[in-house]
Amino acid sequence: MAAWVALLWVLEIVDATTGGSLDTFGLSPRSAGELRDVIPMAFLHHGFEHLASNTVPLLVLGFLAALGGLRRFAAVVLTIMVVGGLGVWLTAADHTNTVGASGVIFGLLGFLLIRGFVDRSAVDIVIGLVVLVVYGSVLWGVLPGDPSISWQGHLFGLLGGVLAAFLFRKERRPQAPLFTP
Repeated sequence: MAAWVALLWVLEIVDATTGGSLDTFGLSPRSAGELRDVIPMAFLHHGFEHLASNTVPLLVLGFLAALGGLRRFAAVVLTIMVVGGLGVWLTAADHTNTVGASGVIFGLLGFLLIRGFVDRSAVDIVIGLVVLVVYGSVLWGVLPGDPSISWQGHLFGLLGGVLAAFLFRKERRPQAPLFTP
């Protein structure tokens, strides 16, 4: 997670020193050519303040989600990026350029909240409850509000995380019967 966040900071430094040249990889809605930006949009930000607000939640939630294994984590994040990006592409306001890791953050939040129930894991349920207590107030971000914030990215990222919890649930091993006849 530290390497991922470091990459985000390097990209923002490049963007800032080149006059916003990476902003062209943000996602603009309903243009077929923009579909190529569904993944890159999650690695870019509109300034250092935007990136700073995403850094700690991405580190914490990403670390907790990655505890389930790196391959599963990569599949979960890719699912979140695709679902979140497609949701933005379909529903964002015309003439907007959406960037940021907050859709991934909302997706990881959704994944962590649901994972324990889907996997039937008491430890993961407790982790999900702690995450809900610490980060639950951000869930209001899925509702329309400030036009400069992509509630669509938040909402569809969250939905992508919930979907990923079901798609990449841990296989349960059959339990031996308590007693045999």
